[in-house]
Amino acid sequence: MIKVLIYEDNPQLREGLTMLIDGSDGFRVLASFKNCNNVVDEVAAFKPDVVLMDIDMPGTNGVDGLKLIREVNADVKVLMLTVFDDNKNVFESIRSGANGYILKKTAPARLLEYIAEAASGGAPMTASIATQVLKMFSSMNNEKGEDYNLSDREKQVLQFLVNGYSYKMIAAEMIIAIDTVRSHIKKIYDKLHVNSKSEAVAKAFKDKII
Repeated sequence: MIKVLIYEDNPQLREGLTMLIDGSDGFRVLASFKNCNNVVDEVAAFKPDVVLMDIDMPGTNGVDGLKLIREVNADVKVLMLTVFDDNKNVFESIRSGANGYILKKTAPARLLEYIAEAASGGAPMTASIATQVLKMFSSMNNEKGEDYNLSDREKQVLQFLVNGYSYKMIAAEMIIAIDTVRSHIKKIYDKLHVNSKSEAVAKAFKDKII
């Protein structure tokens, strides 16, 4: 059972998301809120697996709420849910430790897949968001840093992450088990000193590792 906490200021959308997620097998909405004014206490009290986070909310907005969560909790998965796919929000969310970034117009079935993917350690992004991320970091002109002692195999896995592949897709492409993929990704995270796929992708572009 994937336990979800929702932050969304639009009451109709909040209720719609709650009904969709709660009415689906394997998912449960613990609570929903219109802003992040008490987000740290709420996450601590409810202990969700995934936080579905709107960005544009009155009071404490989603990006600030994400930052507050990450100050005390690095493990809970936070999916940014927004109508905007602009660079500023995307970049700020990734920098602040978001596990994924998806648009509100995402089809219901796909939204459930994204939540499940985030819960299992993936980092889902709507296609247009992934394109923004690629453009954003490819436009940076930072000097190349060290290669962080990544093996050729780890660089191959990192390239797949950059290309937006899920764990299952990487396993299929490389003809290896998903547990082996997870093992490679854990080593990549350790070597890059990051905690999420989005941070790993950002670092890959920033330091031109691949």
